[in-house]
Amino acid sequence: MISVTVNGETRQVEPGTPVGQVLGTVGTGDSPRAGTVPQGQSPAVAARVDGKLVDLTFRLDHDVRVETVTFDSDEGREIYWHSASHLMAQAVKQLYPDAKVTIGPAVAEGFYYDFDVDKPFTEADLAKIEERMAELAKQRIPVVHKLLPRQEAIERFRTCGETYKLELIEGIPDDTISVYEQGDFVDLCRGPHITSTGKIKAVKLLSVAGAYWHADEKNRMLSRVYGVAFPSKELLKAHLEKLEEAKRRDHRKLGPALDLFSFHEEAGAGLAFWHPKGATVRRLIQLYWEKEHLAAGYQLVLTPHIARAGLWKTSGHLDYYAENMYLLEVEKEQYVLKPMNCPGHMLIYRTKVHSYRDLPLRMGEWGTVYRRERSGVLHGMMRVRGFTLDDAHIFCTPEQVEDEVFGVVSLSVKLLRAFGFDKFKVELSVRDPLHLDKYLGTDEQWTLGEQSLVRALERVGLPYKRAEGEAVFYGPKIDIKLLDSLGREWQCPTCQFDFNEGPRFDLYYTGQDGQHHPVYLVHRTILGGIERFMGILVEHYAGSFPVWLAPVQVRVMSVTDAETGYAQAIGQKMQAAGLRVEIDLKSDKINLKVSEAERQKIPFMLVVGGREAEQGTVSVRRHGKGNLGVVSIDAALAQIKEEDNVPG
Repeated sequence: MISVTVNGETRQVEPGTPVGQVLGTVGTGDSPRAGTVPQGQSPAVAARVDGKLVDLTFRLDHDVRVETVTFDSDEGREIYWHSASHLMAQAVKQLYPDAKVTIGPAVAEGFYYDFDVDKPFTEADLAKIEERMAELAKQRIPVVHKLLPRQEAIERFRTCGETYKLELIEGIPDDTISVYEQGDFVDLCRGPHITSTGKIKAVKLLSVAGAYWHADEKNRMLSRVYGVAFPSKELLKAHLEKLEEAKRRDHRKLGPALDLFSFHEEAGAGLAFWHPKGATVRRLIQLYWEKEHLAAGYQLVLTPHIARAGLWKTSGHLDYYAENMYLLEVEKEQYVLKPMNCPGHMLIYRTKVHSYRDLPLRMGEWGTVYRRERSGVLHGMMRVRGFTLDDAHIFCTPEQVEDEVFGVVSLSVKLLRAFGFDKFKVELSVRDPLHLDKYLGTDEQWTLGEQSLVRALERVGLPYKRAEGEAVFYGPKIDIKLLDSLGREWQCPTCQFDFNEGPRFDLYYTGQDGQHHPVYLVHRTILGGIERFMGILVEHYAGSFPVWLAPVQVRVMSVTDAETGYAQAIGQKMQAAGLRVEIDLKSDKINLKVSEAERQKIPFMLVVGGREAEQGTVSVRRHGKGNLGVVSIDAALAQIKEEDNVPG
């Protein structure tokens, strides 16, 4: 017998027992035994054995620790949706035998699969594929993992005519190739997967789009089908309702409709134009950011948008990032439109010798950068070619690292909560312990960095997920994902150690011993690109900004021309009090004026007719709430000013 600790409870089982049986599932069935799944969660879709994700058919042969992986977890959804993509590919191959399959990964909100077909799929095709997927799910076809000898795998896919799979195998150095079979379909995959097609209870294919193989325009255009799947029809229904709400909040529609920003093909893709109202919101964001950063001891700088290519050679970007950079020739010399702000801050630091007494030095900038993004990945304000980053670098001694990271995380949480976000997911990215040779820096530096990040998160009280192997080669980092009003995740704050740039630019400080010591460098951003953050805010609030962020806080509207002077006097008093005001004196009917103000999502509407002018009052309306009654001008002003505050 072997000892298996399952979700904290130890039991004895026969060697060779499938982990799914230990977790309570029977064969390929769908119902767990009572008590084997944490309360409130869905049945297991996979398991974690001594930290490694495995299929439920994985056989245990020694003492292990086992954890249930359900659809409720990030890993569980990814496994479930990846399995659903295989089901879709099986349905496509049955309906369209000449189709060639490529790749079908899980993505943030479902899955997709790319197919090479002579004629791109249509909406009618999606309905047929979805119907066939449902039929295959009802058959409860076992999903079987196999390790094939390399040559056998090659022959198998060659016989099927799956040229894309053959190309993928060429990039796999292993002697054995991992595949998954379900009935008449086999796919190249590392897994893990669900044990039966019957576990997929509800599917919806959402859309079809074009995509190049390897995202290279020189390759053949493929037909990409997006979908989503759930363990119940109720969950699918709720998800589809959420998608409809997301469409209603789409910043690409709301932004122009609210006169915030626009994009113009004649100017070039991925370049945002900020209108007066959008620029007002942007300015409010930046002013609050600057106030809080100055209070936290940051010094604000500005660096040029263009620099000699040699600077980017020193930083390493020209060697590893050139395909994403705009290169220019100026007087027969190569220059670069800056893709990031780091090298400029390094040069400023290097202009004088710094003592340990000068540190920490916190250097911040709203720096505009330019990145050569492919047109296919551009997406409104969320993915652009030119954007302004709330960038900062902290130069410090080893002893100061933990406090500085704590300061970054604390400031991040404060700012995000002020903008209306109070739910976060945090990841700590560290080295892959099995491949330490891939990383720059010493073990001592990495240990200091990782421990400082951990202690800072614990001091702030933020739970986090440790992601081994996810650190970039030049240092560990913290990523904070905020959750918006629809529960969607957005990556914004990043706190990144860097053991690379300091030595490249020969940055040091003079210690108490009078000797030069390498300075420790922390990169960080909180809001990220302000264009993207603006898009997130628009969708989070559905365009209805809180009063302190609203580009227009008050609109004064006259009922007839007779109240023109009174409306202007009210507007001027509101403006004198520091509010952002518009005065609508048009001759339209008041219902139309109110309707337009509601459509523009203006927080407060002050309606003045003959009675209000005679009594020195205003009729107050609140966007989304309706009529709040007739009050004095001073009472209306006090009510508005009460809401015109940054939360916290």
